[in-house]
Amino acid sequence: MKGAEAGTAPGSHRRRYRRDWLASLAVYREPRLIAILLMGFSSGLPLALTFGTLSYWLAEIGVSLTTIGLFGLVRTSYSLKFLWSPLIDRLPIPLLTARLGRRRSWALTIQLLLAAAILALGLTDPRVDPALTALAAVVVAFLSASQDIVIDAYRIELLRPDEQGAGAAATQWGYRFGMLASGAGALYAASFGGWHFAYGMMAALMVVGMGTVWLTPEPRGAPPPEALPYPTAAQRARAWLSRAVVAPFLDLFARNGAVQLVAIGVFIVLYKFGDALAGSMSNPLYVALGFSKVEVATISKIYGVIATLLGVAFGGVFVARIGVFRALFVCGGMQALSNLMYAVQVWAGHDLGMLALTIAAENVTGGMASAAFVAYLSLLCSREFTATQYALLSSLATVGLNVLAASGGALAEALGWIPFFVLSTIFCLPSLVLLLWIMRRSPAVVQP
Repeated sequence: MKGAEAGTAPGSHRRRYRRDWLASLAVYREPRLIAILLMGFSSGLPLALTFGTLSYWLAEIGVSLTTIGLFGLVRTSYSLKFLWSPLIDRLPIPLLTARLGRRRSWALTIQLLLAAAILALGLTDPRVDPALTALAAVVVAFLSASQDIVIDAYRIELLRPDEQGAGAAATQWGYRFGMLASGAGALYAASFGGWHFAYGMMAALMVVGMGTVWLTPEPRGAPPPEALPYPTAAQRARAWLSRAVVAPFLDLFARNGAVQLVAIGVFIVLYKFGDALAGSMSNPLYVALGFSKVEVATISKIYGVIATLLGVAFGGVFVARIGVFRALFVCGGMQALSNLMYAVQVWAGHDLGMLALTIAAENVTGGMASAAFVAYLSLLCSREFTATQYALLSSLATVGLNVLAASGGALAEALGWIPFFVLSTIFCLPSLVLLLWIMRRSPAVVQP
């Protein structure tokens, strides 16, 4: 009997291991995850319109690489959204909040304004008045960042802690579909009807997010209206600021400590920096190598997004199976190495097969790292201050994505393509070293 048990144990263990992995995937059938995916679509749609698609538009009309890189600064709102997140987290909208709820009323209001701003951006002409184009892009970025505040809180409050990894993957799936629409979809539309037509189509697609919010119930974890039983307006204002602005930051400090919190902040800034630096020059590289809009749309946008979706799914399962810290380290290391594929692409030139390999490597690993990263940020938040804390943490992440990566154009012009992409790989290493230190300090994060 013992021998028989010994002989069957390895096979039973493998079958149980496969069942565990399949069980980890079953959560994606939940209706809440589908709603989160569609909200992610609404979040991802505006991003390319002020970054990748806009940079292609600018490169096509002959704008310099340095200027294109500086255009990344229009998205500084993503790095500053924590400043107005307490207002969105706590203040009601007259008439609407009483009927729709805190999250739904803010989401629908912002999405309607965002659709109008995207349409306005498409009606500008960067060749004639680049300042007006930049101003319109700033408005789109501000409203997009504000939408993210609501949708991120919505996602965290809808899910249990053990579902945050799957929720991170679902929102990243939706996010990438949104970027596919505003990336490949906008390029195809621009090829057919011009850039004004393309941006008009993107504005119309905001109805996806509005419909999803309209049909999704208000999450039970959303903070209730503030009860401020103070006699004067000044006292009520001070009490509100203490609760809405100060308390979320004190909560993070109490749960992590000063040194740990600083380390976490620096890690968040640097984790996606090297990847963002390389990505900021991907479209200008494709133009320089002679790829057409259709080639870029087909391979970089469509095929690349499919690769990203696979990476996001793998990343969500990694978080569920090996824990958020190990998933961050493994996926971050693979993401760093993938930047070297851009250097190989420069060497290969206008080669569609090599472009497919480059995009596959970059997007699969980037998707894996993004899923682990979003799960980590979500688990750092207290449900009592979801919107404000996640806005702060994700704002730190966009410092690397938007502000530091804005130097990409100047670096590429100064160094040349291959040294630039090698340097972007090196810039990924400090965050991984810091992550090892954070792991040993055991921060207050719920493990799957």
